[in-house]
Amino acid sequence: ERDGRLIGALACPPDPDSIAWIRLFAHSSHLSGLAAWSPLWKAARRELAERGGAIAAAISTQHWFESILIENGFALTQSIVLLEWEQQSIGPTPVPASVNLRPMRFDDLPGVTEVDAVAFDPLWRNSSAALGKAYSQAVYASIAEDASGLIGYQLSTGGSLGIHLARLAVRPEAQGRGLGVALVSDLIAHLQKSETSRVTVNTQADNAGSLALYRKLGFRLTGEQYPVYIYRVE
Repeated sequence: ERDGRLIGALACPPDPDSIAWIRLFAHSSHLSGLAAWSPLWKAARRELAERGGAIAAAISTQHWFESILIENGFALTQSIVLLEWEQQSIGPTPVPASVNLRPMRFDDLPGVTEVDAVAFDPLWRNSSAALGKAYSQAVYASIAEDASGLIGYQLSTGGSLGIHLARLAVRPEAQGRGLGVALVSDLIAHLQKSETSRVTVNTQADNAGSLALYRKLGFRLTGEQYPVYIYRVE
């Protein structure tokens, strides 16, 4: 603050405890980005260190912010790409034998959190609280289960431009059985009933399996790509 007036803000809450994604960075037009960032990041880095350390991470959508991250020691680790599916014919996809697909319920969230934890690397995992909030905002969420319990899920949110597949996860030991394709096909079938004509999804540019799954269902790359930077706070 300056003279009681807010001139800059930075938010990077650890969630889970070891990962702190930069959720917000904003500043007054009277300041340069670097001038606003420096004191805010110094304070945030000190607090993260006092909490035991964390990996701070950011997805840059603006070149000026990318320059700030690089200047402050953040390292490029990978990139995120955007794919989209627009209204087109999609045939029924068989559900693997002995697997049941159904809408997600609130009491499924502990199992969803467990699947998320084993399906993703630490950087990309969501906490139980984050998944609960996402579920409360979802337009459609579903799970795959078999005799062993919950083995996969998808969670999608809505907006003015269509539906966004925010999360798709399958337990590692259940992968390769077509569960991901079945979950996304079920989502598209559900959305077609409501005449939704566009679905988007993000994935890592180097995730060949994920890219192959979405392309199989008719998703195409939009050309948008965003770098991911990380900084280890000891």
